[in-house]
Amino acid sequence: MPDYQKYAHLLVNYCVSLQPGERLFVQSTSLATLLVKEIYREAIKAGGHCEFTLAVEGMGEILMEHGNEEQLKYIPTLYNRALNEFDAYINLRAPFTLRGPKPDPEKAKIRSAALQPLITTYFERTADLRLKRTTCLFPTQALANEAGMSLEEYTDFVFKGCKLDQPDPKAAWLEVRANQQKIVDHLNSCTEFRYVNERSDISFTTKGRRWINSDGQTNMPSGEVYTSPEEDSVDGHIYFDYPAIRNGKEVRGVTLHVEGGEIKSWTAEEGQDILDETFELPGTRRFGEAAIGTNYTIDRFSKHILFDEKIGGTVHMAIGQSYGQCGGKNESPVHWDMIADMTRSGQILADGEIIYRKGRFLDGLAF
Repeated sequence: MPDYQKYAHLLVNYCVSLQPGERLFVQSTSLATLLVKEIYREAIKAGGHCEFTLAVEGMGEILMEHGNEEQLKYIPTLYNRALNEFDAYINLRAPFTLRGPKPDPEKAKIRSAALQPLITTYFERTADLRLKRTTCLFPTQALANEAGMSLEEYTDFVFKGCKLDQPDPKAAWLEVRANQQKIVDHLNSCTEFRYVNERSDISFTTKGRRWINSDGQTNMPSGEVYTSPEEDSVDGHIYFDYPAIRNGKEVRGVTLHVEGGEIKSWTAEEGQDILDETFELPGTRRFGEAAIGTNYTIDRFSKHILFDEKIGGTVHMAIGQSYGQCGGKNESPVHWDMIADMTRSGQILADGEIIYRKGRFLDGLAF
């Protein structure tokens, strides 16, 4: 049996660092009750208050199939209050399926518009840490199937990626924090960046922005450093080797061409229609994030961005919503990460100096 008490202890006491009297909101599904119970136990032991919602299978599909406009615009009371008022939020993803029916586009648009003000509040409150949050996974059969693993293999994959196989996971993540901080300090001393490999050459600047050390607190697992580039500064082209997953659909072989910060053209070897639809949405033709994955214990692609964007030896860029804590200003209902491999011929240049080659930071920054 996986040690869910150990997982819960890490989430409550490290990821959101719950303090006495603070309110924690946990959002998940009924598949994750074993872990939710242990999170509740740890929250009570920490002196906090814990409330949660557990979705049951098919709820989203039922709303999309039968909901009228008023119902599609309704925001659940606890979810609304928690994101506006609570101190901590654990988004524990435990999906029943990743291959559900495609919702009616008009209904999906109504639902997305209704949720947008709450999404804005979420980004504002997490940016200044009024809302401490973490996103994490409970291993389910749907996730295992998507990754091409048995449930036992996938559970082991999740636990290793989160360092739950270590005697003291918190200490292991504090070591990641220390190692990554020297990288972040150097990146924040520079303003001009360039990602180059055999199929990409893209540059951006970060004046007035900052790189952040993602050390396992806002995502579990973590292992990345990230920023929001100046919106008008991105230039060049980039090819994403790994499939980009959006709403359960795969888009393969994406190439983006960018001028003056705006994505001018885009192609996909598979899934062109999904790209075309996405780039019709507001804010999607500019980048909200540029990042570097540093978690070398995540050694395979699993088709879940929470893990895949952290793969050591990769970079990723996200179209759409920026991170306010980085100084980003782009707004969008979309934040879609796409991943490029850097292990074969990749280089990262900072202010013209090569600091990273073939998937690794060079001496002085390496760990």
